[in-house]
Amino acid sequence: MNYRKLTGTVFIFLTTILWSVSVSGQSINNSRFGKGLQFMAADSSFSLKFSTRFQTLYQGVTDPIAEEWDDRFLIRRARLKFEGFVYTPNLEYKIELGLSNNDIGSDLLPQFDFANNIVLDAVAKWHFAPRWELWVGQTKLPGNRERIISSQKMQFVDRSLLNGRFNIDRDAGVQLHHEHRIGEVIFREVASVSTGEGRNIAVNNYGGYDYTAKLEIFPFGEFEGDGAYVGSDVYREETPKLAIAAAFDYNEDAARSRGQLGDFLSEQRDLRTFFADAMFKYRGFSAMAEYANSTAPEGPVVLRTDEGIVEETFVTGSAFNIQGGYLFDTDWEVAARYTTYNPTEETGLRPQEQYTLGVSKYIVGHSLKVQSDITLQDQPGLENIYMYRWQLEIAL
Repeated sequence: MNYRKLTGTVFIFLTTILWSVSVSGQSINNSRFGKGLQFMAADSSFSLKFSTRFQTLYQGVTDPIAEEWDDRFLIRRARLKFEGFVYTPNLEYKIELGLSNNDIGSDLLPQFDFANNIVLDAVAKWHFAPRWELWVGQTKLPGNRERIISSQKMQFVDRSLLNGRFNIDRDAGVQLHHEHRIGEVIFREVASVSTGEGRNIAVNNYGGYDYTAKLEIFPFGEFEGDGAYVGSDVYREETPKLAIAAAFDYNEDAARSRGQLGDFLSEQRDLRTFFADAMFKYRGFSAMAEYANSTAPEGPVVLRTDEGIVEETFVTGSAFNIQGGYLFDTDWEVAARYTTYNPTEETGLRPQEQYTLGVSKYIVGHSLKVQSDITLQDQPGLENIYMYRWQLEIAL
């Protein structure tokens, strides 16, 4: 399927849905900017919320070798999202499609280099008992907080280096979610079993399965507007709110260099990844810290050249990220972030430190905003690299 064919397919799919809803006696309700178009069937047998968004990005990076400024404009993300319920409000669904080149990607097996990788989420959520949910399909795994936060609702232009190296991303499988309370304290537990190869893999399971478990605690009760998964304190919490979480992921016989992401390697390894994170918000101030550690007990290196240079390796090691910001009454925010990445020495990968300063203007929350940041990247033995980014987000 080429890109033109893909675009036509998506257009026909979207047009068909909107036309069928409009001619079947549906009514539009509660539709306003940032909340999408919302429909309800005349007999209340299903609902549909359709939303779309995109990010226009300018990025410039210093090239210390060529002593040049490399820059570009691009559409960082372009998404279509459909969600609602079918048959009963206890059976929800979500479909999210990515249309930009960065969304689609082409990092599958060599024979599928030109595959169109547009499906981000396609998941059904069954509320089968009070405070219990069973998810079936493809969606984000319960890993680090930064990855679970939507790319629409980030505090900076993009996620940190910790997330780029160790996040477990999306996968196809089943997840069991549970929540209970003791007084005002909220506990959330998640367990999942998935294929381990990441999203949109259409061949037989390449290695073993992936098993993930997560526990999250809210000592002071729930955040406003699900703010534990929103960058910045855009809801301006009236009382202090804190979320603490830990997760463990075991990817049996992983085939890709970063588990659910990266190149397919010539040998498989078990990957074990531990995450810990915390989020705090109060009256415009927000802070988040994350730690990740990934190991391959059999050793991460798969292939070396005759000279002993690492040619194929799994990405293992640890990373720490901390960030914080303050949102003024004018809806301007100043934020800072520090990230350190320490790969396993055997892999031959370079450690890095990044220092980022960001400024954002929230015009309509995270639905219409302008963000910019500047980053200093420090790598031992190399000259420092500076990166500047500016991004406009529009979400209908």
